[in-house]
Amino acid sequence: MVEDINFLLVGNSRLHWAENLNNNYSFFHTKRNNKIPQTINLDNLIWAAVGKLPNLFLKEENEIKTQDIKLKNLPEYFGIDRALGCLEALNNVENPYQKDLLIADCGTTLSLTKLTAHGSIVGGQIIPGFLTQLRSMEKYTKNLKAPKTYEIPSQNFLVKTEDSMLKGVSNALIGAINLSFDPAKDILIICGGDSEFIGSRLKQKNKEIIITPNLVMQGMISHFNSLNKLL
Repeated sequence: MVEDINFLLVGNSRLHWAENLNNNYSFFHTKRNNKIPQTINLDNLIWAAVGKLPNLFLKEENEIKTQDIKLKNLPEYFGIDRALGCLEALNNVENPYQKDLLIADCGTTLSLTKLTAHGSIVGGQIIPGFLTQLRSMEKYTKNLKAPKTYEIPSQNFLVKTEDSMLKGVSNALIGAINLSFDPAKDILIICGGDSEFIGSRLKQKNKEIIITPNLVMQGMISHFNSLNKLL
């Protein structure tokens, strides 16, 4: 690990940070218009972007791009977040039975990406994420308003409109993952901002699911360290 090296992933709705604190990384997230944390030195910041770049002076030579990631059958147009998540899962998820890896990144979108145990990209799906679906309903319908809190009801059929929206969106995301996941053939790894509440519901039926919210940021760190021949 290199001291004073920090990491930034520019997302579609937030900035995702990994800060080196005494040779351990702290992960946190800020809004795009927030000020840069005072402890972050932009000169030593390794970064990647899937969203529009904020008004920061980021060094071009410090950017990680999709074409830098060594995976088989990886298209250059794949988002760098998906590529880094795949790389981290391939290198650090125990896979004794050589199953395929299915990565569900739960953020602004739900991206599903499958790769083989040998590191070859199979393909994926992209679905509007939890908040994206709720806000879309508010934007494109007359009478639906996005809920202010996000506690998912336990029952399937609700009378209150906000509860119905929450349950419907939750079921849509969980259903999409379940339809794509075959436990006999796949290892499911769930990451991203909404991974905890989506993953916890999936784990009720399959205890083998891996929930690791910061998979992509860990992938950035691992990729950088491997290039510098560091552990």
